[in-house]
Amino acid sequence: MEEYLDIWNSEGQPIGRTCTKDEAHQKGWFHPTVHVWFYTPAPALLLQKRSLTKQTFPGYWDVSVAGHVSAGESILEGALREVKEEIGLDIQARDLHPLDIRKNTNRFDNGVIDCEFQHVFLVKLETPISQLRIQETEVDAVRLFSFEELQNCMLKKHPNYKIVPANMSYYQFVMDAVLKIF
Repeated sequence: MEEYLDIWNSEGQPIGRTCTKDEAHQKGWFHPTVHVWFYTPAPALLLQKRSLTKQTFPGYWDVSVAGHVSAGESILEGALREVKEEIGLDIQARDLHPLDIRKNTNRFDNGVIDCEFQHVFLVKLETPISQLRIQETEVDAVRLFSFEELQNCMLKKHPNYKIVPANMSYYQFVMDAVLKIF
């Protein structure tokens, strides 16, 4: 089943057109996505290991839940759906604490041109990891990373884990937001 997305302009406004996800990635059209970061008071962040079949960064550790907002879907609806699909949790809109909207463009060697407005949320993880039901086509594993572990990953000094090589200030931004809660 093809995924359809709403196309946005470079200012983050819908232009009233839709396209397939593949077309958006071929033509470099902006579209909305969601990043939902789950945290614990330890403090720690839940990361997912991207499936080895992913087009970009297969096998790397990444944001707890991330995905595209479907055409006609609100940002909150997309976030709730992605959480349910990727880790099997039913959360409510009130659980999502908005952090930021990040304009992000990446060009990959495989031809993907990913132009996104990433809607970033924090959610307190209240469910044991053993009870999460991961979407095996998207996610190979999930685990909690202490902030020290994540910082070692950011510096490429962790012996066992590689994180998606995004702008490393993004990971720090999320950790700082968690620390402000406590």
